Amino acid sequence: MMGGMKPPLFIRSLTAEECTRLKAALHNRNAFIARRAQIVLASARGERPRQIATNLSCATQTVRTAIRDFTARRAECLVPRSSRPKSARRILDEKRCEQLRAILHESPRSFGKEQSLWTLAAVAEVACSKGLTPAQLSLEAIRQALSRMNVSWRRAKNWITSPDPQYARKKSSASG
Repeated sequence: MMGGMKPPLFIRSLTAEECTRLKAALHNRNAFIARRAQIVLASARGERPRQIATNLSCATQTVRTAIRDFTARRAECLVPRSSRPKSARRILDEKRCEQLRAILHESPRSFGKEQSLWTLAAVAEVACSKGLTPAQLSLEAIRQALSRMNVSWRRAKNWITSPDPQYARKKSSASG
């Protein structure tokens, strides 16, 4: 190393099997796989990361990441890893989903909503206000939680109802 510079990053020499697999991956429809194969093969030819990045019109860090991934996982580096953060967890876990189910079995009016049917937005607001979630979740997060609970969710239909206890009698006499 001269003047604090890191030594160039290269991969080790390829086995015949790895070379065959990488060359076949060059023709893959998946752009990630083809790009990774190009990077690894270029590094095996002795090209430096900056030169590879320039030739492939990508960031130098992309090349360095691919080379390090090949060093760690060999040809498995062609398979993309999950981009989901390792620390990500569901806010609405099983216990909270059951609490959410109990809320859904009550009327939105009992939670101060001026509607008789649940909407995803109303569910998100009530879940937050009742402490099930630390912040109000997106409608998609609520929809996914309901889906995991096997709750069928459809767009609300407008039905004419009233909290009046005599509503049914009045409605039948008005239509007759």
